[in-house]
Amino acid sequence: MLDVRFDCYYRYADLTRILKDFAATYPDLMTLESIGQSYEQREIWLITVTNHQTGTAKDKPAVWIDGNIHATEIAPSSVCLYFLDVLTKGYKNDPEITRCLDTRAFYICPRVNPDGAELALADKPKFLRSGTRFYPNPDAVEEGLIEEDIDGDGRILLMRIPDENGPWKVSPVEPRLLVRREPTETGGQYYRVFREGKVENYDGVSIPIKPLKEGLDFNRNFPFMWRQEDEQKGSGDYPTSESEVRSLVQFISNSPNIIGALSFHTMSGVLLRPYSHQSDDKFPPEDLQVYEKIGKEGTKTTGYQAISIYHDFRANAQDYVTGAFDDWMYEHRGVFAWTVEVWSPMEYAGIQDYHLVNWFREHPFEDDLKLLEWSDRELNGEGYIDWYEWEHPQLGKVELGGWNGLYFWRNPPQSVLEKELRRFPKWLVWNALISPCLELYETKVEALGDDNYYLRVAIQNTGWLPTYITQKALEKKLARGCLCFLKLPSGVSLKMGKEQEDIGHLEGRAYQASAITWRTGDATSDRALVEWIVQGEKGSKIDVEIRCDRAGVVRTQLQLLE
Repeated sequence: MLDVRFDCYYRYADLTRILKDFAATYPDLMTLESIGQSYEQREIWLITVTNHQTGTAKDKPAVWIDGNIHATEIAPSSVCLYFLDVLTKGYKNDPEITRCLDTRAFYICPRVNPDGAELALADKPKFLRSGTRFYPNPDAVEEGLIEEDIDGDGRILLMRIPDENGPWKVSPVEPRLLVRREPTETGGQYYRVFREGKVENYDGVSIPIKPLKEGLDFNRNFPFMWRQEDEQKGSGDYPTSESEVRSLVQFISNSPNIIGALSFHTMSGVLLRPYSHQSDDKFPPEDLQVYEKIGKEGTKTTGYQAISIYHDFRANAQDYVTGAFDDWMYEHRGVFAWTVEVWSPMEYAGIQDYHLVNWFREHPFEDDLKLLEWSDRELNGEGYIDWYEWEHPQLGKVELGGWNGLYFWRNPPQSVLEKELRRFPKWLVWNALISPCLELYETKVEALGDDNYYLRVAIQNTGWLPTYITQKALEKKLARGCLCFLKLPSGVSLKMGKEQEDIGHLEGRAYQASAITWRTGDATSDRALVEWIVQGEKGSKIDVEIRCDRAGVVRTQLQLLE
């Protein structure tokens, strides 16, 4: 029996059970498979969603959706589960969902990184960026501050220590909050703040913060613009060196019907599009135009701002990231790909007009007060934890408390999780429905005499996007056009035409102008005609199949009649 809730986060065993239950409960709509294994040999689950009665997923345009590639970003798994729930409840009840699953497909991978997520969700958690393999220096000696749950309460909070040279002091406005010490200030009570944890090899003076042994970032391990560790931290030994990333790359590369991709992360409450490493003026203009249209729809539906990573989501104008999934999908697969950063506590607290990245470096103290007030009002003390004393094994008496990072900053608190999840299903369905879609336009059989017949089949792309999806795909020859196959029965011979013909690509409506002007002219470049002359006995039946990787399949039968 299917039992899934959206006011909690699921560990691997429960997630696996829920996915198996979805597939068992809705066998006509869902199939579950493993596309690979993690470093610790957990299955990386993929659930395919489409109406199997109207054709297989591989014969339909499909959208890829994934989540939880980063260990502590667990809300994206819930995004995927919630979307599955919406699809199953909406099929045959919601016209858009019904049309979508009858003609399109979704490939959904709720947890790309099961090892890292399992540590984040453990009773005694550990927070990583990505996977659990030791990298880049597996033999590094652990010393300095090691982040962990030292008091066994299931949380990793902050740890403050009185220090006359510390950079923080108690706020005179709100004593639970700390504020920066003024540049020339002396003579007060000051603190140093660390993440909760133990200090290995403590010498009584120094508390260095050592990087984790597990220094991988899976979203720097994809093939496009991959750089080595000295240029890009966390990139891995070589492109797709990590089994989790390699599993995605292999499945997607073997699925030419994928027309778009959305990768869910946390946090910021924003829709991010490529490029990560270069300016918008490097885009083919048509692709940038379509990206902006898709983003505008996303903003209308989700409430999230749609922005460029390079222009609007960099902390350092001199730096950029590479080896990312969305860049790879666009540049190497030729499809429109997005990174969705779920959740913004600032939005819930009523903070407006702030820079998505620079806010963490500089913002007014009034913002902290708004966040604390919202936490107090809505989260029953679970968002911000009042400071309490703890006898630290190396440091002596310290105080633990502050923000509950995993369930306030990194992910939505469970009490508002479902509200956040409601933002996405409509836009995800819309992303599938804009795909190209092959449909039969016309068929004709005409007797010419002497058992000769003229045959013709016309098809059209009824979708918004062209069958090649992006100009980048055309430029790099990443997408095949439409192929037509004529299957002649015994006793029928071909006199004119080809049994297999490359029709090429069909346009969609994506590049239409915003209004009719004197320049308007709607060419029928969305249609194609294939013609043959055959000779055969009256009554013979001839099968025709027209297939396009990114637009689906049309099948029809022609009968030789007078």
